[in-house]
Amino acid sequence: MVITGASSGLGREAALHLERIGFQVCAGVRATADGERLLAESSAGRLHPLRFDVTEPGQIRQAVDEVTRRLGDVGLWGLVNNAGVAQPGPLECLSGAQLRRQLETNVIGQVETIQGFLPLLRAGRGRIVNVTSGLGRVALPYLGAYAAAQFAKEAISDSLRRELRPFGVTVSVVQPGAIRTPIWEKLDQAGEELIDGVPEPTAALYRAAFRAFLRRNARQVHRSRTTPGQYARTVARALTAARPRTRYPVGTDVRIASLAARLLPDNLIDRNLAALVRPRDG
Repeated sequence: MVITGASSGLGREAALHLERIGFQVCAGVRATADGERLLAESSAGRLHPLRFDVTEPGQIRQAVDEVTRRLGDVGLWGLVNNAGVAQPGPLECLSGAQLRRQLETNVIGQVETIQGFLPLLRAGRGRIVNVTSGLGRVALPYLGAYAAAQFAKEAISDSLRRELRPFGVTVSVVQPGAIRTPIWEKLDQAGEELIDGVPEPTAALYRAAFRAFLRRNARQVHRSRTTPGQYARTVARALTAARPRTRYPVGTDVRIASLAARLLPDNLIDRNLAALVRPRDG
């Protein structure tokens, strides 16, 4: 099976777990050094670093060719689309380049990766696991670009599931909530860099509330009891269940967000989130 975004965080945890339970794992990494670190942690000799960036079509083709050489005519059992970035910030403050990077990594690159591996997945009557988050159901302020990508990935997963059903390829979504991984430290850094680079009249409108949001978000992640191991085991269930579910939430916060999105009117959700955007000192 193939997993993208395995250099660190949730992808690394899932790649190592899947190897431990018996999978041959082709782990997508962006740098040779990341692959070497993964190999050093490999315990069963079934993990193979696969160097490619999902935003580079040429590298995707090379990865598909390499996996094809490994598999021969067997076909591919699973593709886990775990790679992603998170660009925080008020939508007014985001540049076109920042929006494009968010969507190209989390949406377009994912679709191109799926397209590349689909012939192998059809041959193996395999499974696609797309990783989104709780922000694929409820869009928080200051995470609009990231939520847009996650909403899109949810929609793409629904369409793919229906389109690929005749070929015996299943599509599931894994929705992790707040889990302490390096992505959140990167998010804080990206947020500070963003607000520092915005023209002052605009930055002044958002700076205090946005920084308070980042601090609140960091506290929530540190308090979270959801672990990378829970995420990895959930990915494994999606790949091994006799009848895979369409969605697998990971964490209480995701279950609450999903319930709120289904049951609460928009204006009530807006009122509950209003404190996040209220101007304050700091």
